[in-house]
Formats: sequence, C-alpha cells, structure tokens
Amino acid sequence: MPASITAAYLARYRSAAADATTDLLPLTGAQRRFLITRRLAAAGRPDVVPLFFAYPRGTLDLDRLGRAAAATAARHPALCGGFATVRGTPVLRVGGPSAAAGAVPVAPGGTARSALREALLDWPADGPALRLLVAREPDGEEEVLAVAVDHAACDEQSLGILTADLTEAYARDEAPATAPDRAALDGYREAVERQLAAEDAAAGAAAQAHWGRRLGGLSGAGGGAAPTTGMLSHRLPAAEGAARSAVFPALLDATAAAAHRLHGPVGPLALGYPWGGRPPGAAPVLGCFLNTLVHPADPGAAALDDLADAWWDDLDHADTPFDELVRAARTAGAPWTGALDGMLTLEDLHRRPPLVLGGVPGRETHLAGRPLAAPLAVAASHGDDLLVRLAWDRERFPEATARAAFEDLLATLRRHLHAA
Repeated sequence: MPASITAAYLARYRSAAADATTDLLPLTGAQRRFLITRRLAAAGRPDVVPLFFAYPRGTLDLDRLGRAAAATAARHPALCGGFATVRGTPVLRVGGPSAAAGAVPVAPGGTARSALREALLDWPADGPALRLLVAREPDGEEEVLAVAVDHAACDEQSLGILTADLTEAYARDEAPATAPDRAALDGYREAVERQLAAEDAAAGAAAQAHWGRRLGGLSGAGGGAAPTTGMLSHRLPAAEGAARSAVFPALLDATAAAAHRLHGPVGPLALGYPWGGRPPGAAPVLGCFLNTLVHPADPGAAALDDLADAWWDDLDHADTPFDELVRAARTAGAPWTGALDGMLTLEDLHRRPPLVLGGVPGRETHLAGRPLAAPLAVAASHGDDLLVRLAWDRERFPEATARAAFEDLLATLRRHLHAA
C-alpha cells in the first residue's frame, strides 16, 4: 500500500521547515483541506466560523474589544502569523496576533444582522484570523457582535475556549503580547504532531477497507458551495436520559431524509459531519482538530439501531483524514469527486461558556443567508432545548421543496427520539 497522504505531507513539511528562516508549524489534515478548498474557490475566501451575540445598546466598547481580540489571539499560535504555502507545502508561519475589531455601518433601511452578513461575505483571503464586528440596530435597543474565526484556525469544538478567553481578556483589559510565548508554541506543535500521528495511523489498510465498503456506492447528486441561502429553524424539547445518546444518529437519518427530498431519487448521498477531538495528552490549544467524516445517506427510512451500529463502526475510524476517505471510495469504484451533498453539525451548548462583556452575557442569535460549503446544511444546538436549523441553496432548490424537506427532517427526528 502506498504511503499515507499524512506521511507524505510530513516529509514535505520537515524539509521546508529545516530550510526556513522563521518558525513554521505543521497543519492537520482538516486545516490543509480548508486551505486547499480556499485556493480552489473562485473568490478565494476563507471558510469562516461565526458566532453572533446581541447585547443592550451601549454595552460594547470597540477599543476594549480590539485589545481583547489581540490578547486572545496572542495566547494561541493558530491565531498568530498566517497560513502560507512554502515550496508547495501548507504551513502556519508564526507571527504576531492576527486579530481585529471594528464597527460595521448599517445602511439606511438595513439591519445590524444584514450588515454583518455582508461584512463577512467581504472577508479578504489575507484578512485577520479573528475578527470582532459590531453593528447597531438603527432604531432598536440592541447591538449585535459577530465573533468570526478563520475555520483553518478554529473548529466548533474550540469555540468554548474562544468565548472563555475573550470574556477574560475583555474583563482584564491589558495590553496584549506581541507574539505567542515559547510554551504556547511548543504546546501547539505537540498537539498538532500528535494529531498527525493519529491521522497517519488511521490511514492503513484496515481503514481503507472499511471506508471503501461504506462509501464505495456513493455517486452524489453533484454537491457544491451555496452562495445564496435560506434558513428554517425549529425548537424541540431537549433529549433526556437514553435519548441523548440517540440524538446524533437520529439527526443523521433526519438529514438524510431532508437531503433526499431536496436532491430527488438518487443513490446514496455524501453527508459530511465533523467528529473527533484532540489526541490523548494534547494540550487544550485552539486549533482545527475535528475531522470531517462522511455518512452514506440511503433513501428510505432506516432502523435507528442499525444506523447507530454502522455509525459507531465509522467512529472506530474517525481519525482517517477526509482525503483518505475520498481515496478509499474511489479505489472501491465510486465516481465520487469528494463534493458533499450536505453537512450536519451538532453542538452541545453546555460545553461552551457564555460570552460575558461588560458584565453582560450575550444572547446568542443566528443569521440566515450566509454562504454554505454544501447545498444543504443542518445545524443542531443541544442545550435547554434542541434547536434545529436547516439552510439550503436558494439558487438550486425552491423554498416550497425546502420546507417539505424540513418537515421530513423533523418528522424523522421526532420518530427516532420518541422511540429512543
């Protein structure tokens, strides 16, 4: 079997780092995928992870927000310097804090949310890794804060670290360091190298055989980015007891039902979902460690126990990098290009502390209309209730079909959680 993609990357990275005059840090498979996708995109924009919080008007001090952003970035090498390509090899070039804060003007007749959405669309490819943007409602009593992070520097699992650090930095309001210290650099390097070792170990023959069996039937409906999107949302009661462990496999089947309503009568669809975590013993550094796994979404109702068993088998190979999944599927005969037909994310809100600024906890809100990396995206937030959101490509699917897909999703989810 040929060398893994991870092993080949590490060989190139070590050669580039040995000849470099500045510190270069390696990247995980997830980080490299985001950077490659960015280069292939027509506009070259980075994929951004945003959080939105509403505060009473007059709560936020922009200068203090700027200092908090820089101080937070200085604590994390992933938010310092910038991503670069050295001799064809993606790396993180170490430097000073890559952060900014500022106000976003609201056009006459516009809203704070629409202004923030447009500002994020204009995020430059070489812009800061962390941006705090504030827009005030012209005739309202609220101001809305966008906390936006380059996805190559932060995954959903790291958002709790970010909100905690921003809360602390805003309260302390001290001048930020000009660069991460040596301990932070060493901790980040060790965590990434542990992750790369796990990815290399998970790319062997057994993993290739597993993913070939699971993904060899994929054809896909022709996925792709969605520039103009709509969003529907609904709140369900929080899952309790045994039903908590059934939430994710139930969401997988519910998303599959919605995807097949949108894409029509096609074969198994490629549904991507982030999964994983930091390797054992790795420091809790900010960075991108969640891998993107792929679920082959078959049409028709599935028994939750059977679906969960197959999903648990997939999690035994959760460290296999996405590019190795594509290689396994194509080796098994799938004509799949690697484009995703849909995405699913689940966030446990109990793991993320609130963003408290000026003594006021922000009220989290959500924005419709943001670009998506796939024509369909389902996001669920599990806290005091289960908030489910479906976003879709408006240029590809009519709203009536999207609403029918959302009803299919909710019906499937209720059926599985009730049975659980």
